[in-house]
Amino acid sequence: MPYTVDFENVSTTGLESSPVAQALAGLRANEARYFRNKFDHVFTVTPAAEAPEVLDWVNRILAAERDLVISAQPLEVTSFEVDGIRMAYVFYDSGLSINVMYTLEDEGKRAVGFKLSDGMDVPEELASRFKFARQKSKLAGVIRGSYFVIKGEY
Repeated sequence: MPYTVDFENVSTTGLESSPVAQALAGLRANEARYFRNKFDHVFTVTPAAEAPEVLDWVNRILAAERDLVISAQPLEVTSFEVDGIRMAYVFYDSGLSINVMYTLEDEGKRAVGFKLSDGMDVPEELASRFKFARQKSKLAGVIRGSYFVIKGEY
């Protein structure tokens, strides 16, 4: 069942099993606010089990580009297109959020971003491979983030 993320009244709906549910909900709301303000896009998420193709696409890119397998349980996903860019998000029970930005035109920007909810440890599979910068958010507290550029075609 799809859930429209409300960034004015932050809710843990769909994220209750996370030990950092409130921070993860803030992170998800932060993304929803960004897409509403920049693209007038309504950010809607679906339980990961109901949209396996989104999770498969993200997992395929992680495996092919960096030989990465995320051990956390995926809770929710979303995939949409704005301004010629395919976006996909996966929100994990650990508090991790992964997004894929994939410009549909050749030679466009393509990257995978990692965001860590306030209060969570850096996942073991990412700790030795990425450095995380900090950013403050009214909705999410302190977000730590990193990314890598996608080189292949997906």
